[in-house]
Amino acid sequence: MLRRARGRMVGLALVVAGSLILSACGAGGGGSGGASGGESQGGGQAEQPTVRVGLVYDVGGRGDQSFNDMAYAGLERAQQEFGDRVEVRDAEPDAGGQNREDLLRAFADQGYDLVIGVGYLFTDAVTAVAKEYPDVKFGIVDSCPQEPLDNVACLTFKEHEGSFLVGAAAALKTRTGKIGFVGGMKSALIERFEAGYRAGAKYINPDVQVLVDYAGTTGEAFSNPTKGRELALAQIQQGADVIYHAAGGTGKGVFEAVKQQGKLAIGVDADQSLTAPDYADVILTSMVKRVDVAVFDLIRSVVEGDFRPGLHAYGLKEDGVGYAVNDKNRAMIEDITAQLDELKQKIIDGEIQVPETPGDV
Repeated sequence: MLRRARGRMVGLALVVAGSLILSACGAGGGGSGGASGGESQGGGQAEQPTVRVGLVYDVGGRGDQSFNDMAYAGLERAQQEFGDRVEVRDAEPDAGGQNREDLLRAFADQGYDLVIGVGYLFTDAVTAVAKEYPDVKFGIVDSCPQEPLDNVACLTFKEHEGSFLVGAAAALKTRTGKIGFVGGMKSALIERFEAGYRAGAKYINPDVQVLVDYAGTTGEAFSNPTKGRELALAQIQQGADVIYHAAGGTGKGVFEAVKQQGKLAIGVDADQSLTAPDYADVILTSMVKRVDVAVFDLIRSVVEGDFRPGLHAYGLKEDGVGYAVNDKNRAMIEDITAQLDELKQKIIDGEIQVPETPGDV
């Protein structure tokens, strides 16, 4: 099991002996009975009510250096920017994620104003609980209920667009003409990463070979670094010298294999040369998926009284996805950034249509 990064928490919820216990303390001093509002100006101003936000992570939880940690960063930013106007709590599901619905319901039952499920595996759980609590606002990352609900906002991303750019980067950097992709749970969502990656690589070099493997067919495939390492080593043995993972915590094993073999890796969701610094020297770039921005935007909408249900899609145009460049990886990628930026603009302008399924590449 992955070692959880704990540090300073915004809030904490644990499942102990099958019973849900939500913490009673939050960062920033937001008490459960409401917090003081803005500063007094002249004759002063009325206190603003506290918006209570509960967030439930995907399988793997905090410390995955990727998807869940980006959601936490959105919580953290909301606490920093809104201070006592928000009270935030977070919770982690059990290893198999079977208690997702229980965790969401616990927040709703305690009267939280906004409850967020991080990941498409929350679709059924959010749908069920949102129907039970029509006065509570809900958010779900990477999915949407099949039927529109007036109290659910769907935060989705055009992963295929960002993956196109890192696929192009892989094709520009490979020396063997073979590159790899390691996905977490085989699903329509992760296949969008694969499709974009394939398309970007083929756009640069139609003859490039893309090796593809998935870690499993359940949510646990996102928290199995041993499997990630095994799959990456197998691809390297077949000649892959650049490997992109879209596998959450499983990606740590991909990084281990790539570093051991002296190859290159491409991270996902967060800029992983920063969140996984032990592997920064082999991370060419990362396909950044701004879950932090989406979570913060949703919280802000509730704080400002502008919550809007339905679909909110983040792509290249909205700066919701992209590729990472920083001081740690600049030397590895700066010779191709002009080409990548040109491709980015072509996608934004509609000159390049990026496929969403591998079969269309």
